[in-house]
Amino acid sequence: MGLEAVVNEIREKGRREAEKIRAETRADVEEILKNAQDRAAEIKVSVEEEAGRTASHTINQEVSAANLVVKRQVLNAQKKLLDQVYSASLAAVGDLPAEFHEKALTELLKRAAKEIKKGVVHANERDLPVVEEIISRLKTLSGYTVGDPVDIPGGIIVESTDGELKIDYSYRTFLDEIWESGLKDASDILFT
Repeated sequence: MGLEAVVNEIREKGRREAEKIRAETRADVEEILKNAQDRAAEIKVSVEEEAGRTASHTINQEVSAANLVVKRQVLNAQKKLLDQVYSASLAAVGDLPAEFHEKALTELLKRAAKEIKKGVVHANERDLPVVEEIISRLKTLSGYTVGDPVDIPGGIIVESTDGELKIDYSYRTFLDEIWESGLKDASDILFT
């Protein structure tokens, strides 16, 4: 065998060795690329799931916030309506006929006389003459005098002469008591 045959054999052996290395490298590269693609797919799925959870959480928060705003607006509207009903009720009582007021004031003065024997009676401007007439007519009210007018829709406020006791029998006070005790019923009737 000549030198050329030895060189050809070495070349052929080198070529086979290089081909083997290239094949192994290609297999390694393909394995690395496959692993990278699998990992990228996993990351993509994970990111999509996290994005879905974040979007769902954000939507739930926004829906809850919107519901809260709507509920607050409904409650404010209901309160406004109840305030209007309260004001209308107070005005309606004030607009009742004079006979009603005279009878109501007489009963309120009799009731006050059981608690305060001597005192000053305050009423609104409209009712002062009626109060004066009732006090002058009823002997049980002889310890009472008529005071300055007060800003109330009706009824009376009686203050003892020594100033230590004050009774508020104004229509507003009675309506407030009724309103507080009946507010839930009124709300149920109006808003269900």
